[in-house]
Amino acid sequence: MQRKTPSCVVFSHGYEESDALRKLSTLAILLAATAFLAGARLPPRGPMPEPRPDAGQATSPTSPSSEKAQPPAPEEVPAPQPKPDVKNPEEPASSRPPAPQAAPSKPGPAEPMQGPPLPPGSPESSQPPEEAKPPGEQTLEEQNLTIEPESDAEHAECTAALQSLGVVFKDTPRIDDGNGCGIDKPIIVSEALPGIKLKPEATIRCPAALALARWMKDSVIPAASAALPEQGRITTVNQATSYMCRLRNGAGTGKVSEHARGNAIDIASFHFEKGEDVAVRSRREDSTLTAAFQRTVSAAGCLYFTTVLDPESDAAHETHFHLDIIERKGGYRYCH
Repeated sequence: MQRKTPSCVVFSHGYEESDALRKLSTLAILLAATAFLAGARLPPRGPMPEPRPDAGQATSPTSPSSEKAQPPAPEEVPAPQPKPDVKNPEEPASSRPPAPQAAPSKPGPAEPMQGPPLPPGSPESSQPPEEAKPPGEQTLEEQNLTIEPESDAEHAECTAALQSLGVVFKDTPRIDDGNGCGIDKPIIVSEALPGIKLKPEATIRCPAALALARWMKDSVIPAASAALPEQGRITTVNQATSYMCRLRNGAGTGKVSEHARGNAIDIASFHFEKGEDVAVRSRREDSTLTAAFQRTVSAAGCLYFTTVLDPESDAAHETHFHLDIIERKGGYRYCH
């Protein structure tokens, strides 16, 4: 007996054929879509952008909102105008815009006119000369000097130091002799140290008297004891000049003397208990102890005074020591 082929086999073949047809149709659709997309192109002209509200291109209220603004033609763009301060030689003056007027400026000083010298007595001729006299050629009146003020506190401190050293002095009223000559707080010294008279009495400033007392105590007395012990102690210091209103070295022109300000004193000699006075004079070639004493106290003077001039300095100081306390820049001292 023969068996029949099952019907499920025929169904299986039919299913496979329909599945293959579906795949072929899908592939055909994909190929057609690819061909369509490959042939697609952008439009030749895209939409124009609308102008911004602040672009200055106002749209007419009657024009439709869909109307697109067109860029201005090249001939409608205004040509740039030259700056007002730039002059164009080819452009007539009438076609240029007027330049803005600046605010009126203040008139400056007029320049002096050139011409012949003015006659004497005219206002312009009374002006000072271009070159004034140098200080070395000015008189005391021409220098317009003033008296230097002194601090009350510094003066009190100085007089206290004098009292501690035993200096005999007294205050005296302010001196003003005009032309800058004078002392704001002068004193009169009668004894440089206890038992050592100052003859004649010296009118000077307190700082000068203090320098004199310290020089005598620390240098002059010890030098005299070492060089001239047989003459005993110093009893008197003879001074030639203290305060005096004049220029340096008594000249008619030049710088003012420190004597005119109370800052200087001239020492002429020393008097001892025994023997002769030791006068200040040129002793350059003198090899005696007296000469050694003089040279010693002259050199030591620069420890206390800012200026020391002895008989070896110049002819104006052949007979005395000039001692002053002028203040110079940087604390500079001049000792000769």
